[in-house]
This record gives sequence, structure tokens and C-alpha cells, in this order.
Amino acid sequence: MSGDHLHNDSQIEADFRLNDSHKHKDKHKDREHRHKEHKKDKEKDREKSKHSNSEHKDSEKKHKEKEKTKHKDGSSEKHKDKHKDRDKEKRKEEKVRASGDAKIKKEKENGFSSPPRIKDEPEDDGYFAPPKEDIKPLKRPREEDDADYKPKKIKTEDIKKEKKRKLEEEEDGKLKKPKNKEKDKDKKVPEPDSKKKKPKKEEEQKWKWWEEERYPEGIKWKFLEHKGPVFAPPYEPLPESVKFYYDGKVMKLSPKAEEVATFFAKMLDHEYTTKEIFRKNFFKDWRKMTNEEKNIITNLSKCDFTQMSQYFKAQSEARKQMSKEEKLKIKEENEKLLKEYGFCIMDNHRERIANFKIEPPGLFRGRGNHPKMGMLKRRIMPEDIIINCSKDAKVPSPPTGHKWKEVRHDNKVTWLVSWTENIQGSIKYIMLNPSSRIKGEKDWQKYETARRLKKCVDKIRNQYREDWKSKEMKVRQRAVALYFIDKLALRAGNEKEEGETADTVGCCSLRVEHINLHPELDGQEYVVEFDFLGKDSIRYYNKVPVEKRVFKNLQLFMENKQPEDDLFDRLNTGILNKHLQDLMEGLTAKVFRTYNASITLQQQLKELTAPDENIPAKILSYNRANRAVAILCNHQRAPPKTFEKSMMNLQSKIDAKKEQLADARRDLKSAKADAKVLKDAKTKKVVESKKKAVQRLEEQLMKLEVQATDREENKQIALGTSKLNYLDPRITVAWCKKWGVPIEKIYNKTQREKFAWAIDMADEDYEF
Repeated sequence: MSGDHLHNDSQIEADFRLNDSHKHKDKHKDREHRHKEHKKDKEKDREKSKHSNSEHKDSEKKHKEKEKTKHKDGSSEKHKDKHKDRDKEKRKEEKVRASGDAKIKKEKENGFSSPPRIKDEPEDDGYFAPPKEDIKPLKRPREEDDADYKPKKIKTEDIKKEKKRKLEEEEDGKLKKPKNKEKDKDKKVPEPDSKKKKPKKEEEQKWKWWEEERYPEGIKWKFLEHKGPVFAPPYEPLPESVKFYYDGKVMKLSPKAEEVATFFAKMLDHEYTTKEIFRKNFFKDWRKMTNEEKNIITNLSKCDFTQMSQYFKAQSEARKQMSKEEKLKIKEENEKLLKEYGFCIMDNHRERIANFKIEPPGLFRGRGNHPKMGMLKRRIMPEDIIINCSKDAKVPSPPTGHKWKEVRHDNKVTWLVSWTENIQGSIKYIMLNPSSRIKGEKDWQKYETARRLKKCVDKIRNQYREDWKSKEMKVRQRAVALYFIDKLALRAGNEKEEGETADTVGCCSLRVEHINLHPELDGQEYVVEFDFLGKDSIRYYNKVPVEKRVFKNLQLFMENKQPEDDLFDRLNTGILNKHLQDLMEGLTAKVFRTYNASITLQQQLKELTAPDENIPAKILSYNRANRAVAILCNHQRAPPKTFEKSMMNLQSKIDAKKEQLADARRDLKSAKADAKVLKDAKTKKVVESKKKAVQRLEEQLMKLEVQATDREENKQIALGTSKLNYLDPRITVAWCKKWGVPIEKIYNKTQREKFAWAIDMADEDYEF
């Protein structure tokens, strides 16, 4: 059927109905007669729609019948003259209705033969819905538009027309047929469905794996597919204008030698390049180039990397000065890369990958005074890479002209990609993001193990106290070491090869030189002074009063020993861990550390949180509780380079806010004075307004002062490490829920994703 036919049918029917309405006012009998004629027409239309073989024939017959009705009436032209404005309104509605033609056709297929003017309400139903329902279909060209079932405002003329129609329908006294009622319901079925689909999408994004059954012990996944790693871009040679000088003369380097030279040039202003061990290791690896260069370059002091260094500084500055369009382009490229390589499919769920980019080549830095600093970290190639995925998954394609070292299908490990780095021979991995199921399950299990320790920690403590008196030196040493691990949250310390790493120690590897014993110090008895380099070469310095028997045992362990001798010479991490496993399944030194950190946070929060404090003050209390844990775990940091500047800026804000507050208080005082004299409603209103302004500024000032206190107290303490690795997140979630502190104030978006399981399952009454 053509669009013109539809339009004509609609116009004719509309004219006919409006004419009926007009005549109703003047001649009641004529109107009844027309209704009977109209009813017959509809009956004919319905019969024709049932027996029609083609949609085209049906529309032609219907059109003819309506033409007859129009001529019988004989008042169509007169009606048009009188209702010209209404006809214009009808044409506007016809334009809106054009987008719904597809829906009209669908209705005809379902047996609705009434004109498109009243799609949602077939005439043969004899039922008139309220105006809102009638208008609604006209405003639904898209499926999503009906989500709220709220029609737009209806024009007054439309409402008048609908009222007239309602009167006519009521006088007809028809009842809606169940058949069409069912059809009408059918039409509305997709609407709630479209609503339901949206939450399903959200559920897929937020996989509540903690509500599902866990896999059998050892099985990490059943299906794993990914795209493999992203390799570092190839080296781009320096421009001809950038020169390298040796012994005052320009020297052209081979591409390989030039690349390694750029690594040193980029670090020229860093303190690393002043360290002898760094320079020695770099020069040794750099000279592993062509023989010609090796024979010429024999002294690092004669090398001039200045132009190279200036070139990279200029490039860095240019990146900072990039336009918004250039930055946006780079951002889009990174997002495209993330979309392709940053996700994998694991057990029918799309999981985020943590580090899908392989680290580019460069110079090894290490922590502290690492003996291997300055050595060359070589470029990782596809031939170094082991891929791990399912047997039934598509294996990622290596770069053109290359092949993988190996493809594995091991579902008992959690890594996707692995390779061996050349500096220390350690294995590096590409793993899933902390927000993934695998990482979340591991965290959950870690905190549950620490909670199990809570039930038997008193028994363990009584046991190691008894062991301090043991006749065996091995048992005594083990008991004292366990006391330090429990009380001071020391790491166990792992055995390592001489010279392979920096001189860092843990509890079991402490040497005599790392402790000093003081029978009395600063008014306290039996004080042990610790001073050693812990993990990541972070200094551990602490003065701790200990029990008398521990002090006496330490004196015994140190007898006849040199400073470089082991304090616990009958103990190593293997012996200690075996003993811990005997005490409780799954118990390690780290479990003690996690338990003590979490229990300390819970106790501190109970002590520090005041119910009448506002949210900024409560957050300060939380940070202070977290700080107590960070101090326990020795999570230190160097004050940030920008610390002084940021504190000055914050102090300036505080000073400015104090001035604003002083002005506001003066204004309030003046307003109160005016109110005393005038005693009218207007001045009272001004006083209330000034009071609110003062209160608002007081709150803002207090917030800034709390922020300054927080920063000052945290300048040398790293709160993030304990928050992410040692504190049961359910303690924090419960505290937030109990005191009405938004979780966003404690955990950022990344942390909320990591701890989604804890946020979902913990209520305000949770106890570690």
C-alpha cells in the first residue's frame, strides 16, 4: 500500500469523525443515524480484513467505502472550511506518524484493519482509552523512548478532540473484545523486555563470582582466550643533527650501540648515572657491540652524551606542549590498543588484563644499592614468550616473521604470558587485573586465612612463650623469631645467593650487627634497637621494649659471635614455615602480618571514630588508623618532591578562607545590629542568611585544616600498601556503612573494582 493511500484514509476518517462531532451539537437524530451507518462501515471493513487476500486490495475497497460515506453525509467541504485550523493540526500529527508506518503495517498483519489515526485503539474494540494512552504511540518512534511511560505535554486542541470522541464512544456503549485486548497486551510485551535487558548488561559487567561455586582445588579456569602481549616499538634512530662525541670528536655509532647509548643519555641528570656500580655495569654491557666501536670506546668518562640528552628533553617538553587534538589522538590510539589486547575471555566472562604491554629495553635500576644496577635489560622478542590459553581457544598470532617459544594449556596457573628476563633470570608474567575473579578470590582466601588465625593465635602465643625456656637452642631461636614476626610484623626473610641482590634481610636472616640490646633506654627496660634494610632496601629502624626472657635469649644468641654472623644461626625460613604449617594449615609469616594489620585497623577505628564528628573528621580518623598499620608494617616513603610546594599552596588556601570567615562574621555582627533596631522580617532573613554563610565557611576552613594535618602526618608514611594488601577491605566497608561515610572517600574507582566482593558482602556489623 502506498504512503498516499494511508494518508488519504487517515484524513477521510478524521474528517468524518470531526464532522460527526460537529453535527452532534445541532442534530442529535442525524448523529445517531450516522453512527449506525458508521457502524455498518466498520463491520464491512472488519469482514473485508478477515477475507482479504492482499493488503493492497483491502485498502482500495476500504477507501471506496469511506468515499461513499463522505458523499452521503454531504457536509465534508463545509466542515473543512469551519475547521481549517484543526486540519492543519491533523497534518502535523500525520508527519509525526510517518515514522510509525512500520508499526502500522505490523498491526495490519495482526488483524488490525482500523485506520492509522488510532493505532493503539482499534475502532471495533469500542473502547476509549484516556488521552495519555492515545497520544503515547505517536511519540514512540524508538523502542527505548517508552521506558518511563511518560507522554509529552498534550496540546489543548488535542484534548478537546479526545473529549468529544470519548462522549461518542460512551454513547455507543461498546465493550472491548477480549481478543483485541490480548493483542493490545501483546503489543506492549517488548517494552518491559527492553527494560530487563539493561540490568542484564550491568550484571555481565559486574560479575558476582563470589556468589558462585568455587572450582575444585588447583583449577583456576576452564576456558581462556586472549590476544597475547603488545611488544615495545622498534628503535627509531636519532636525527643526523644529534651527535655523539668521544674524546671531543664526533663518532657515528651503529644502530644497536646508539640505542643503548640513548638509555644512558635519558638518565644523564639522574643520580643513578653518578653511581660507580651503575656506570661500571652499563659500560661493560654497552661495549658488547661491534669490535670496531669496542676498540675505540675504552673510557666512559670520554663519552659525551649531551646532545642526545638535550634532544630527549626537547621531545619531553614537546609532548607537554601538545595540543588537545594531538593528546586526544594518542588517547584514542591507547584506548583502541586496550580494547584489543587489554581484555581476555575467561569462563564466558570478559576480564581485564593488568599489564599487557611488555617492558621496553633499558637499563636496570633495582632498589637501593643493587649490585646489578646499570646492566642492560635486553629487548624481549616473540621467541622468548610462552603463551598460556585453553586447548579449544584461538591461539594468539605472533608478529609477522616470528614464532612463540611455546604454547601451553595449563589451567592450574593464572598467568597468560610468561618470559625470563636476563638480569636476574627471574620469570615475568602477564596476569589479570586486580579486579578479576582470580585475584579477588586470592584476596578473599588470604583474609579468611588471617581470620582463622584469630581463633588460634592465643594458643600459638602461649606455645612460643613456653618455647623460650626450651633446652634446645633451635627451638628457642624459632620461638624468639616467631615473637618478632607476631609483635613487629617482620617479614620472614628469604635465602638468596651472595651478591645477586641488594643487602636486604628479614627476621630469619638478621645478623648480630642489625640489633643492639639496651637493659634500659629512655625510661624503659629491656629495649631492642633494630637497624637493617628490609624489602626494597627500605630501612627498618625501631626501638622496642621486649619481655625479659626474650632479651635474655637474644644475649645468649649473640654470645661469641662477630657482627656479620647470623643472629638465628640454627634457623632458616624453611624450618620456620614448616613449623607454622604444623601450628595451623596455611599459616605463614605473611598471614601473621595480615592478621595483625587488620586487627590493628579494626581496634584503631573503634578507638578513634567519634559519632558526632563530620565526614572530613571521620576520614582523618580512618587515615590515622591506617597510619598505625603502616607504621607497624614499616611502610615508609620519602616525602614527595612537591610536598613543600603543595603544603604552601594549601596554607595559602587556609589563610584566604580565614579572611573570608572574618569578613562573614563582621557582616553577621552588622546584620544582627540592624535587626535589633529595625525588628522587621527582612532583617531577620538577612541575619539567617549571614549565619548560614558563616557556618559554611567554618566547615570549609575545618576541612582544609584537616587536609593539612593529614598531609603532614602522612608525608613519610605510605598508606596505600597496607590498604591494598594487608587490611581486610570488609573492615573498611563496614566502618563506612556504620558511620555514613561514602565508600568513594576511602577507595578510589580502581580500588572499588578490586574490592567489589567486599563492598557487596560486608554489612555494618562485620567483625574481622
